[in-house]
Amino acid sequence: MSAIGSGLRPDLAAIADHVESSTRVLDIGCGDGALMAELETKSGVDARGLELNAELVERCVARGLSVVQGDADGDLANYPDKAFDYAILSQTLQTASRPDLMLDELLRVGKKAFVSFPNFAHWRTRIALMLGGRMPVTRALPVSWYETTNIHHVTVDDFRELARAKGAKIEREWFFANEKEIGATAANWRAEFAVFQLSR
Repeated sequence: MSAIGSGLRPDLAAIADHVESSTRVLDIGCGDGALMAELETKSGVDARGLELNAELVERCVARGLSVVQGDADGDLANYPDKAFDYAILSQTLQTASRPDLMLDELLRVGKKAFVSFPNFAHWRTRIALMLGGRMPVTRALPVSWYETTNIHHVTVDDFRELARAKGAKIEREWFFANEKEIGATAANWRAEFAVFQLSR
């Protein structure tokens, strides 16, 4: 059963559709647990979550989801190697203090990893900077620079280069604009969000 049309964000729906049944999943920065709840409708998926925000952790636990409070920047070190079939980092990489080290940890604790992020090279962002001279507020980057949790602005091409430098194999990639999936052609300027599936 496809997660498309489930009410999930498009990047989360793409991830949900490609997590296999009977697997162990760690959702890092799981937010309100929407992806975990969707994954648990699949046969045999054991979904666990790690979330920094205490209020969101409470919401997840109230829904019956297995979520602990923790900071991905430091707490992933507590998980053993290859403890999960999939490690998921959805729209959290750009908030990490060291995204390169975070990617190492994802590929250590998970046999495979999914990473999604807003693409800072999207054409609307480029125009806002070029014509307005100010940090953009867009659908993908919805808050002002001074209140955003994004501390590293990443682009599709930046992430591909990071994966290459880390020896990670990009198995699949998806790109989205206006809440719809688009092709990979010129994704670095066309995509608002990107999702990558990786292994090492």
